[in-house]
Amino acid sequence: MTQLSETTERRQADAGRAVSKMQIGVDSFAARSVEGDDVSIEVNGAQSIRNLIERIELADQVGLDVFGVGEHHRREYLDSAPAVILAAAAARTERIRLTSAVTVLSAADPVRVFQNFATLDLLSQGRAEMVVGRGSFIESFPLFGLQLEDYDSLFAEKLELLLKLRENEFVHWTGKHRAPLTGQGVYPRPLQNPLPIWVGVGGTPESFARAGTLGLPLMVAIIGGETRRFRPLVDIYREYGRRAGHGPDKLKVGVHALGYVAETTQKAIDDFFPGYAKTFSRIGKERGWPPVTRAHFDAVRGEHGAALVGNPEEVAEKILRHGEALGGISRITFQMDVAELSQAKLLRSIELLGSGVAPALRGKA
Repeated sequence: MTQLSETTERRQADAGRAVSKMQIGVDSFAARSVEGDDVSIEVNGAQSIRNLIERIELADQVGLDVFGVGEHHRREYLDSAPAVILAAAAARTERIRLTSAVTVLSAADPVRVFQNFATLDLLSQGRAEMVVGRGSFIESFPLFGLQLEDYDSLFAEKLELLLKLRENEFVHWTGKHRAPLTGQGVYPRPLQNPLPIWVGVGGTPESFARAGTLGLPLMVAIIGGETRRFRPLVDIYREYGRRAGHGPDKLKVGVHALGYVAETTQKAIDDFFPGYAKTFSRIGKERGWPPVTRAHFDAVRGEHGAALVGNPEEVAEKILRHGEALGGISRITFQMDVAELSQAKLLRSIELLGSGVAPALRGKA
């Protein structure tokens, strides 16, 4: 078992934030699996989904707290229907919480989203959650006949309706982007009351302020740069939440970060960097970013950078630094499958999260 260094122990003592309550998890975009270490050979979609369910099963077995599945409408990802994947995982797990990461609410019908996750909650015996957001890709807008210029108003209106559906069995509601509800009952009702809804955000102050005003837990996607640069935005979230009368128990902050754990730091870097560089260079080409360099990766993996790539002790210490930088966090989730890693490496990383990183953060190492 990895032992905490004196630095980590001191961080725990100095922070005084009950790190034992921090939730540790994994997020996946259901990326197509690769054959062994040959990233040029893709496994078919059916096997890729089976591999993902195996990873969720293992995360449950090693004691992780949460597993999230994203939503995309692109060839390289198989997560266009996350609730279906999570329902399959519910039948194979016992304790782990199952969430979206994120549900692209702007492009969805809130009634169907609520029904899907209420059903998941019943299947999982009260372990369902959702993280709702606007998404960082835009394919869903033309796919579902939506206008990109309505990007923000769609999300704001649909979040309002989703929260009404959570609070009321019979809903009266009128909006701009959907037919009104005139008292219809919406079923099934979830086992949890209320069904947990987090707001997934990127970097806009308005998104942080909205989540705080609504008193919803916040999931911050930090996939590049330095984590501490998000502190002013998190402070906005907490300040707006305080003004709206919400207590600290409601104003939870989680972080979604790129991450991967191996037995040694060098192995983690050697495993993760090639696929990471390939994926983000491809995305960058779409968005006008320069190709990813090793210097860029080293900066993101550095002391204050967002990426959590290393051995268990190093990663645990860095999570504590993330928490300090943001004034305390309640949840950290690792996004691993953007790096074209083999199933064996992903499973081993999950094992190390459960046996090394999570116990260290919970004070049990």
